[in-house]
Amino acid sequence: MNKISTKMICLCGLFAALTAICSQIAFDIGPVPINFATFSVFVAAGMLGAKFGTISQLVYVLIGAVGAPVFSHFTGGFSIVTGPTGGYILGYVAAAFITGLIVQKVKINNFVVLPIAMLIGLIACYALGTVWFMHVTNRKLWDSLGLCVFPFIPGDIIKIALATILVARLKKVIKI
Repeated sequence: MNKISTKMICLCGLFAALTAICSQIAFDIGPVPINFATFSVFVAAGMLGAKFGTISQLVYVLIGAVGAPVFSHFTGGFSIVTGPTGGYILGYVAAAFITGLIVQKVKINNFVVLPIAMLIGLIACYALGTVWFMHVTNRKLWDSLGLCVFPFIPGDIIKIALATILVARLKKVIKI
């Protein structure tokens, strides 16, 4: 049985906290705010891999679900997770897992693999979030994509670029 090191527990907590902080860098443009949280998700997955990147985001979601004000605009509670934006919040967990898994399997942390892994993770987040948004709001696909995905693409491309640069540089100096 593998033991989880104190270092990994601390790093999971650190990335959960970073996601909470990045969630507060938010701009309202509609029913889903633009925030910087996916940047933290990508860095967590790139640095910690699938297992611990996912755990870090699960910690973030669970802390918010029990009421800590870690979601955008210092909100928290189960009603946020089950509300219109909840699928995107849960999508952070999927994005961390998928991104981390690709990074681990390919084992080449460069400026080609990292952004592709992050993009695939982002697509999973978009898919989960959009399906949940459609379910909760009874909106059609194209309407939901117009509200919840298309406006976010330029910013998410920038976040992927920044996360790629940061992970590539951190991997050179930090051994995890």
